[in-house]
Amino acid sequence: MSQPSIIRATETGGVATVRVRMSHVMESGTRRNPAGQILPAHYITQVEAIHNGRPVLTSRFSGAVSANPFMAFRFKGAAKGDKVVLRWVDTQGATRSDEATIG
Repeated sequence: MSQPSIIRATETGGVATVRVRMSHVMESGTRRNPAGQILPAHYITQVEAIHNGRPVLTSRFSGAVSANPFMAFRFKGAAKGDKVVLRWVDTQGATRSDEATIG
């Protein structure tokens, strides 16, 4: 989780295309370490994208999502120079917020 998420956002005809790679271990809680002990669950559970103060995406994740998940989505009403904020929460209560300027 030490690396920031990578967000790219572009706009064409009022429609934004957002691509995000979230830096996270996404440990499912079912794998074992070399000593045979179960590794504790540690994965993103909630994701929200906000544009101009309104949510444009809400999502729930589970332990079945791979490490450093990638997602892409589109929404209407965007303009170049607007900001898109991505927020997430994980199973350990950690939160993260990253933002990108729509280009």
